[in-house]
Amino acid sequence: MKKVVIGLSGGVDSSVAAYLLKKQGYEVIGLFMKNWHDDSVTISEECPWLEDSNDALIVAEKLGIPFQTVDLSAQYKERIVDYMFREYEMGRTPNPDVLCNREIKFDVFMNIALQLGADFVATGHYCRKGILKNEDGSETYQLLSGKDDNKDQSYFLCQLSQEQLSKTLFPIGELTKPQVREIAAEMNLITADKKDSQGLCFIGKVRLPEFLQQQLKPKKGKIVQVPATVDAYQRTIPNFENKQDELAFYAHKPQYHIEDGKVVGEHQGAHYFTKGQRKGLHVGGTKEPLFVIETDVADNVIYTGEGKSHPGLYRRTLFVKDKELHWVRPDLKLEIDGSLEVMARIRYRQTLQKATLYKIEGGLYVDFEQDQSAIQEGQFVAWYINDELIGSGVIS
Repeated sequence: MKKVVIGLSGGVDSSVAAYLLKKQGYEVIGLFMKNWHDDSVTISEECPWLEDSNDALIVAEKLGIPFQTVDLSAQYKERIVDYMFREYEMGRTPNPDVLCNREIKFDVFMNIALQLGADFVATGHYCRKGILKNEDGSETYQLLSGKDDNKDQSYFLCQLSQEQLSKTLFPIGELTKPQVREIAAEMNLITADKKDSQGLCFIGKVRLPEFLQQQLKPKKGKIVQVPATVDAYQRTIPNFENKQDELAFYAHKPQYHIEDGKVVGEHQGAHYFTKGQRKGLHVGGTKEPLFVIETDVADNVIYTGEGKSHPGLYRRTLFVKDKELHWVRPDLKLEIDGSLEVMARIRYRQTLQKATLYKIEGGLYVDFEQDQSAIQEGQFVAWYINDELIGSGVIS
């Protein structure tokens, strides 16, 4: 009998995943990851992990599977939380959920599971795994999007490797969320009607600005409103010598200066804001809401534009450096001067967009067919062929 260790989070998805594995004849062990108890950075007055671990324990008892809690808070603080603070301090926008999967669930947690003698690790993610048989008898693993388009979580797993996929199972990938809740209700699982968790991966109920303020000190600065007529991209389009020059031009980040607009307010620190953000500016008097179009953490200035269609919000092309480039399917990796038509997204739940990848020395351009709103440095771009996620990278 194959042994599977499942990450039981205390939510409905992992509860049903555990039930399905047991039904399929696996020997199942439930592990709850405790990822936070650092009093120096308070999360909230509540203690969500305690409630979640209790729910996970009740589910394990109901299903008749062994259960234990593993404390990964030291690794979580070092690999996720400290990374987040560093990124925000540099004016970038990290994605802790993608990192949590790569660094915690499918590295630290997976190693613990394998030490327990597991053949596989399972999670309650809405995605699927495909297996391709190669001529030499080896196997290539595919990361496929979940059947439920509304819940597809393949983006969060965009940094997984072939090695990690080989040992992973996604039991609910073929189901929709309503079907998962139905199974949980039929089985009388305590998590059947539990709301989906919000907030940071495994940290729980926290408002990001409050979280950041505990490590990144407030620092007053100016909010500048830039008119839509100011063109930070210098879009007098030159005659390009070659494709690479064209891509470099469209990937160019906007450069604003205080004199490009008017000072309309004050903020408490540019490092608390991200591109595309609307809330928290507290500036009135405009017909349409103001959006952050750029932050300058060096000079502590936030540049804003009025309305969702402000040109400062949009860019067609982005760049990923070689060291931040990851291929889930190494056999599809592009060589220098290679190109590939794909569908891509720059954030979770974004509808997939047509794009072309161009590999050059030092990195890879992702050139979208249409301009994209709020391309944020530090976030992940993931690219697909049909419903298969084949690679990803951190936006430079």
